[in-house]
Amino acid sequence: ATPTDVLDSIAAIPELKENLRIFRPKKLTLKGYKQHWVVFNDTSISYYKSKEEALGEPLQQLNLKGCEVVPEVNVPGQKFCIKLLVPSPEGMSEIYLRCDNEQQYARWMAACRLAAKGKTMADSTYQSEIQNILSFLMLQKSNPDCQISADAENINTQALVSPRYQKKFKSKQLTPRILEAHQNVAQLILMEAKMRFIQAWQSLPDFGISYFVVRFKGGRKDEILGIANNRLIRIDLSVGDVVKTWRYSNMRQWNVNWDIRQVAIEFDEHINVAFSCISSNCKIVHEYIGGYIFMSTRSKDQNTALNEELFHKLTGGHEAL
Repeated sequence: ATPTDVLDSIAAIPELKENLRIFRPKKLTLKGYKQHWVVFNDTSISYYKSKEEALGEPLQQLNLKGCEVVPEVNVPGQKFCIKLLVPSPEGMSEIYLRCDNEQQYARWMAACRLAAKGKTMADSTYQSEIQNILSFLMLQKSNPDCQISADAENINTQALVSPRYQKKFKSKQLTPRILEAHQNVAQLILMEAKMRFIQAWQSLPDFGISYFVVRFKGGRKDEILGIANNRLIRIDLSVGDVVKTWRYSNMRQWNVNWDIRQVAIEFDEHINVAFSCISSNCKIVHEYIGGYIFMSTRSKDQNTALNEELFHKLTGGHEAL
């Protein structure tokens, strides 16, 4: 190979090209998943009827930058789905990708998560993201060697399981699953078990999101505003569906009208969003947004001095920017 070929191969961004089943929910339709040839390149997904047609125009191409990536997995049931909510002028365009196995799911899920952040599979974290996903799936596997002890009936499921699952399952159904999950980590040293727990926690779709009840300007009903470390999420209060996502990277400025408790935000392409805070003081929402934006300006170098003036400018006072 020539030096030019070597440089091109180093600079080339990895791609994924595989058969996946795709489902796009539409009103008044009961059609399910349909197999397509799917190509993941850069931060975009393109899908075709077949591999042979991949040289032509795709049926659709979706840029995943700024999208919501939601896992829909049932390991015992061999269900490995990725739900994508892609920003569009009408709101959020919904699409499901169904993978055949854990390995395929981990590759595509890791690529989707990076693309949502504007990163590609060339990013140094791609392989570690795959391993974190596989580790999380391993925790959900049932253990056929798990022996239910005589003291199993004494397990306090209410202390270990959220109220939502306590309503959904009986104690006799929860106890074996708790014991199986324990067997997956029983042989680990304490520190490794704690790290595994943190990784599983961070892999949850709602990790790191704080929720507030707000009323968007022009709206007639209360809605939920989710504030994450890199985006704002508008959520339907009645059903919990994501309506719209806005990335901090596209934010131009924001300010607070303290008299009427209203937060106004301007994004790129002249997109303006304003809402009043219902469940908390708008100062708290303002501090969350300013704090996360301040964190995004921080270098990974821990020796970097803290810019206290910028921090107070972003999180306090009567003018954010």
